[in-house]
Amino acid sequence: MKTLRDVKIGETCTVVKLHGEGAIKRRIMDMGITKGVEIYVRKVAPLGDPVEITVRGYELSIREADAETIEVQ
Repeated sequence: MKTLRDVKIGETCTVVKLHGEGAIKRRIMDMGITKGVEIYVRKVAPLGDPVEITVRGYELSIREADAETIEVQ
Protein backbone atom coordinates (compact mmCIF):
# COMPACT_ATOMS: atom_id res chain seq x y z
CA MET A 1 0.00 0.00 0.00
CA LYS A 2 1.41 3.37 -1.05
CA THR A 3 0.48 6.38 1.08
CA LEU A 4 0.77 10.10 0.49
CA ARG A 5 3.85 9.99 2.73
CA ASP A 6 5.65 7.86 0.10
CA VAL A 7 5.11 10.32 -2.76
CA LYS A 8 8.20 12.33 -3.74
CA ILE A 9 8.37 16.11 -4.11
CA GLY A 10 7.09 17.22 -7.53
CA GLU A 11 4.95 14.12 -8.12
CA THR A 12 1.20 13.95 -8.56
CA CYS A 13 -0.92 11.09 -7.23
CA THR A 14 -4.58 10.12 -7.00
CA VAL A 15 -6.35 9.27 -3.75
CA VAL A 16 -7.55 5.64 -3.66
CA LYS A 17 -8.85 5.38 -0.09
CA LEU A 18 -8.85 7.20 3.23
CA HIS A 19 -7.92 5.09 6.23
CA GLY A 20 -8.47 6.21 9.79
CA GLU A 21 -11.78 6.82 11.44
CA GLY A 22 -14.07 9.32 13.06
CA ALA A 23 -12.92 12.90 13.47
CA ILE A 24 -9.57 12.34 11.73
CA LYS A 25 -11.16 10.99 8.55
CA ARG A 26 -13.84 13.69 8.63
CA ARG A 27 -11.22 16.45 8.98
CA ILE A 28 -9.24 15.12 6.02
CA MET A 29 -12.40 14.96 3.90
CA ASP A 30 -13.35 18.50 4.96
CA MET A 31 -10.00 19.68 3.57
CA GLY A 32 -11.08 18.42 0.14
CA ILE A 33 -9.08 15.19 0.17
CA THR A 34 -11.55 12.59 -1.07
CA LYS A 35 -11.40 9.45 -3.20
CA GLY A 36 -10.36 10.17 -6.79
CA VAL A 37 -8.91 13.65 -6.21
CA GLU A 38 -5.42 14.47 -7.52
CA ILE A 39 -2.75 15.66 -5.09
CA TYR A 40 0.50 17.37 -6.06
CA VAL A 41 3.29 17.22 -3.47
CA ARG A 42 4.96 20.66 -3.36
CA LYS A 43 7.36 20.48 -0.40
CA VAL A 44 8.33 18.35 2.55
CA ALA A 45 9.81 19.94 5.66
CA PRO A 46 13.44 19.02 6.44
CA LEU A 47 12.40 16.57 9.16
CA GLY A 48 9.52 15.19 7.07
CA ASP A 49 6.69 16.90 8.91
CA PRO A 50 4.55 18.65 7.63
CA VAL A 51 3.99 17.88 3.94
CA GLU A 52 2.85 20.76 1.71
CA ILE A 53 0.45 19.71 -1.05
CA THR A 54 -1.79 21.26 -3.69
CA VAL A 55 -5.30 19.83 -3.81
CA ARG A 56 -8.33 21.20 -5.71
CA GLY A 57 -6.40 24.34 -6.63
CA TYR A 58 -5.27 25.39 -3.16
CA GLU A 59 -2.22 24.77 -1.00
CA LEU A 60 -2.44 22.78 2.18
CA SER A 61 -0.01 21.53 4.81
CA ILE A 62 -0.78 18.24 6.51
CA ARG A 63 0.95 16.33 9.26
CA GLU A 64 2.96 13.23 8.50
CA ALA A 65 0.59 11.10 10.59
CA ASP A 66 -2.37 12.29 8.51
CA ALA A 67 -0.47 11.73 5.23
CA GLU A 68 0.05 8.10 6.24
CA THR A 69 -3.73 7.55 6.41
CA ILE A 70 -4.21 8.58 2.74
CA GLU A 71 -3.75 5.68 0.31
CA VAL A 72 -2.71 6.81 -3.18
CA GLN A 73 -1.69 5.41 -6.55
